[in-house]
Amino acid sequence: MADSVGAGEITRSIREASGPAVCAYVIAGYPTPESFPSVLESVARSADIVEIGVPFTDPMADGLTIQQASRVALSNGVTLEWIFELLEATDVAAPHLLMGYYNPFLAFGLDRLGRAMVHSRTSGLIVPDLPLEENGPLRKVLDSDVLALVQLVTPSTSLERLQRITNASAGFVYAVITSGVTGGKTHLPVEAPQYLDRVRAASPLPVLAGFGVRDRAQVTALAPHVDGVVVGSALIEAIDRGEDPGAFLDELRPAEVSA
Repeated sequence: MADSVGAGEITRSIREASGPAVCAYVIAGYPTPESFPSVLESVARSADIVEIGVPFTDPMADGLTIQQASRVALSNGVTLEWIFELLEATDVAAPHLLMGYYNPFLAFGLDRLGRAMVHSRTSGLIVPDLPLEENGPLRKVLDSDVLALVQLVTPSTSLERLQRITNASAGFVYAVITSGVTGGKTHLPVEAPQYLDRVRAASPLPVLAGFGVRDRAQVTALAPHVDGVVVGSALIEAIDRGEDPGAFLDELRPAEVSA
């Protein structure tokens, strides 16, 4: 494990990647609490960043694949406390963040959350339902420990707001490339390159594209316009098919950097 955690570790891992960085999204405790540690180990060996999803009853930004995985994890008793206990006992080979909706974090207690992140060497959070204007209390807790609060932008984000969001982000900027929920479309929007170039020009941090990234051809097409990609639904589907998650991630990288 790296000697340091936090926003700087995330940014460094992305910038030091060979080719576009790969951020792998998995649901904590899926497919079972017993098998998840081996899934996490395989993913962390191949990914530059690991995004661990916190199961939630109403994942409004997520499509059917992640909704179902989240439901299974919840039914198996996975909680935020369980996640932190697992991470404290696990040497994760790549920087890792938690992605979750605000309610579980708020219910856990924000001060307690910051301490648990430090103890579990968790570098940051992604909270898709927490607007920039309302994240002050969480930002205060994370800033006290130099932890990342990654911000999201979309194709409909105005130029003025885009600049404010990218300036407020830490670790990287998450550029949502499709409208709707995760895992929905199987092709990239034709306007994606121009949109991503706009985000990259505004951002002092690396930009990662997500929501709809599924295969090597898409990663290759996105590579000139971003610093990396986030892969979620396609990875969970590969796990459901019984594939090795690390091997699946390796196959996503453009041919010239996959060896």
